[in-house]
Amino acid sequence: MTTPDSVVTHFSLFSTASPAAPSVTRGSTLPAHRLPHLPGRVAIPALPEQSRTSPSPKSLAGFNAASPEDARHTLLACLHSLRWSRRLTDHRPYPDLDSLLAASDEAAYDLTPGDLAEALAGESLPVLPADTYEAAHMALDAAHAAYEARFGHVFVICPDGIAPDEVLDHVLAGIRSRLTNDPEEERVVVAEELRRLARGRLLEVLRGAGL
Repeated sequence: MTTPDSVVTHFSLFSTASPAAPSVTRGSTLPAHRLPHLPGRVAIPALPEQSRTSPSPKSLAGFNAASPEDARHTLLACLHSLRWSRRLTDHRPYPDLDSLLAASDEAAYDLTPGDLAEALAGESLPVLPADTYEAAHMALDAAHAAYEARFGHVFVICPDGIAPDEVLDHVLAGIRSRLTNDPEEERVVVAEELRRLARGRLLEVLRGAGL
């Protein structure tokens, strides 16, 4: 569980930029991490308008029967990769959920560096619980700034199986550990985390698919 003392320790580790980290200019595709009315609070960026308004299939049968456009919009809410979403859409129908998840994994493994960059542009840091104290948000901001300066994109990590009150520690420890990776090592880790995120989101979206 995160404590104020542990957050202060984490914050001190990231409060100064590493001299070895190359300078990277923040690009326009990188998402904002703060809600305007709650300084320091982490937020998931809004989905494109068409993704928020299009029907979202809530079962495997609904997904199989959906129009290609609606199926892609549903998939893009799970992983913002056009190649991944088109591949899963084109291979319908799926006989069962395991087949869809296997296809999702296979398509994620085949993403190119450009596809990964596209997917990362649609990601943000995990949302912290609403009652998280300000020092925790400061620690997360400082840690992510160090990570973004080194790799030039948002930090992604799959929090599946992590208790809500342990997410912050999990994220901070992940950033600290992965800052030692070289860019190619981190690309491999990022690809795996995106694959796990996509799988978990598919399970959540298709919650009526016989789970």
